[in-house]
Amino acid sequence: MANADNWQGDLLRSLRADGGGDSGAPSKEPPASNPAGNPTAGPADTPVEAPPPNPAPPHAPPHSPPHPVPAPPRTPDSRPVADPSLAAATHRPRHGEHIATRAARTLRRTVSSSAAREVAATTATAETLQQPVTTGRQIAVTSIRGGAGKSTVAALLGMAYAHYRQDPVLLVEADPALGSLPSRLGAESVRWTTGDLAGIVEPQMSLLDVTGYLVQLPGNAWLLPGSQGQIGAMLDTAAYERVMVSLRRYFGVTVVDCETLPAEVARVALSASQARVLVTPATLEGVTSTRAVLEWMRGLPRHMITGTVVALTELVPHSGIDLDKAAARLADTGATVRVLPYDRHLAAGGPIRTDRLAHATREAAALLAADAFRRSQQRR
Repeated sequence: MANADNWQGDLLRSLRADGGGDSGAPSKEPPASNPAGNPTAGPADTPVEAPPPNPAPPHAPPHSPPHPVPAPPRTPDSRPVADPSLAAATHRPRHGEHIATRAARTLRRTVSSSAAREVAATTATAETLQQPVTTGRQIAVTSIRGGAGKSTVAALLGMAYAHYRQDPVLLVEADPALGSLPSRLGAESVRWTTGDLAGIVEPQMSLLDVTGYLVQLPGNAWLLPGSQGQIGAMLDTAAYERVMVSLRRYFGVTVVDCETLPAEVARVALSASQARVLVTPATLEGVTSTRAVLEWMRGLPRHMITGTVVALTELVPHSGIDLDKAAARLADTGATVRVLPYDRHLAAGGPIRTDRLAHATREAAALLAADAFRRSQQRR
């Protein structure tokens, strides 16, 4: 009968008897003891080595070197937004409207009662833009094609919020492909980008810590560029989400200049924002494509379409399309539509100077900003 106290040795002896010899592995049978307590040889008269002290358990992982300490983030060099060699090639900024148009408007205000109505409308718009917020509002600006004026609209919105609001305003460039937002905002140089800040920003940082990585703009506004004007800059959704989650509590309103649809980051920004501005060129192709996008949005949760404002931008003096009919066609989907009229100052490119904008442009931009902000307040 097998010894119940030495079942391992009995099992090894049975294996040797059945296998007819050594299996090639060293024997692990514990040695037998004589009455005097001295160890004796095993059944095959082969000495058995004593097990090493404190053997590692069979499932112990192999020894691995300690994790390397991550290197501190590299401080990027500051780069100018505009090529210094081209500075002398730029002309003096033009005014958005002809001097005769400005003179005629001044005369009309003098001899008519429209001035009082204009002041009342401006006051109502200002009251909307100055409404307090409980949490930071994010407004995403995108378009369905390049050249629609997306960055121009984002810059106008940011300037409007910075002018009317007392809390800090942030403009984020989530379009790293040679975006023009820093140029439109008049930034002279850029250093840290959205992708850089994704690996640095932490929720416990103070506003003073955060603004050290941003570009300060006139008023209480700040800019986070998407690139340094270099081809190949990348921004993924994980980096964008990390930046936006960490920064949203510092700023009353954040305007995000997104990539054109259907880019992945743009889709994430649209779904995460409380309001959306869809920039559309005032052309037949632009209106037709935007109408298709709005129809698609109608199949999403209702807040997507009700929180969307369409900026119908007139890029040339005579667009060749009836703006009223185009706006009505887009408004049929449930979105709000605002027309941004042609402006010579905006059409020339470069930094936007509000004192050079046409009167109609300033009014339209303020109304567009008020509409987007009002819709952002409807979604908590």
